[in-house]
Amino acid sequence: MKLKHNKKRNTAFLYETLMRELTKTIVNKNEGQKEKVVLIIREHFSNNSLLSRELKLYNALDDSYDLEPHTAEKLIFEVKKEYSNINKEKLFVEQTVLVDKVNKILSKSIFSNFVPNYKNLATIYQIFNNETPVKKRVLLEQNIFKKLTFKTKEKIGQMKPINNLVYQSFIKRFNEKYSDKLLKEQRTLLNKYVTSFVDNGVELKIFLNEEIGRLKKYVSNSLNSEEVKKDSEMLKKTKDVLKILEGFKEEKINKKLVNKVLQIQNLVEEIKN
Repeated sequence: MKLKHNKKRNTAFLYETLMRELTKTIVNKNEGQKEKVVLIIREHFSNNSLLSRELKLYNALDDSYDLEPHTAEKLIFEVKKEYSNINKEKLFVEQTVLVDKVNKILSKSIFSNFVPNYKNLATIYQIFNNETPVKKRVLLEQNIFKKLTFKTKEKIGQMKPINNLVYQSFIKRFNEKYSDKLLKEQRTLLNKYVTSFVDNGVELKIFLNEEIGRLKKYVSNSLNSEEVKKDSEMLKKTKDVLKILEGFKEEKINKKLVNKVLQIQNLVEEIKN
């Protein structure tokens, strides 16, 4: 008997589909809907919620690559062990409240949003689900193991957690060194990247969605300037930058993406001046 994947009980899917909705509201300049989505994300994925705790376990298996076999096996074991300690009844209640709020405040259509890593999240959901037959669960874990040990050409920059003392020290040095050298938007981006471990990257993702929308607006408008129109090379490069910004919605947030955004923030500042 095939176990049906219930996406409304898949915490990672709920989070990702809300982030997709947030992106749509920014693109469509729907401020009212955007504020509702942001409020729901912040309320239900705060650091002390079970939803946030479970989401971190999904992310541990979904965002990791290039691991040694022993490390991958250990990660799967520890994630499953941690998951077994979650109060499933309370988690069910938190999911129910979230789904009910999305239906009433936003729209049921949100659950139809396209989530690129849906298949992987569905696999992890079935690994976590005790109703999944043992044989199937083992085979699914093997698939996750292969993904975890897959060797990419380039290491993906992951957001590594840091403790509070290290964080405070870094922020102090960061502000002293860069306060006069970086744009306000760049300082905000880097601050949120460094502190992303606190809230599972919620504030960073919300900021990036808004910031990328702002950058796209400026770059798009620059295509209409006479200076750009007359220079074929500049026109081509501007279109290339716009294409990069459009592609961000399909990328995971990592060090490489943050660096690209920092560079484009500089470019936009030049365009404005």
